[in-house]
Amino acid sequence: MPIVHIVLFEFKPGTSQAQVNDVCGRMLALKDKCLHPTTNETYVKSHGGGKDISPEGLQGGLTHGFVSEFRNKEDRQYYLENDPAHLEFVASLKGLMENVRVLDFEPGVL
Repeated sequence: MPIVHIVLFEFKPGTSQAQVNDVCGRMLALKDKCLHPTTNETYVKSHGGGKDISPEGLQGGLTHGFVSEFRNKEDRQYYLENDPAHLEFVASLKGLMENVRVLDFEPGVL
């Protein structure tokens, strides 16, 4: 069953626009950089995101959101725990994030 993975960022005060753009660009590039360990092919089914534009005012400081879809739990687990490109990206966020929120779900499972 597919897994939808949502990541929301709030950058620390003082983070430059260039740093924000760099992080977001590298986050979006993960779809092409993350390779399956046995096939050596990309395995993130879909991936996208960008800057918040909601007029509702319910962001709570979160400014950027990203949504990825994985074919199954195993692919999502590899991404989270072992994928070198993803782990390198996560490590690079140190000192830049005020808050990160992550939510995963299986479509249609309530």
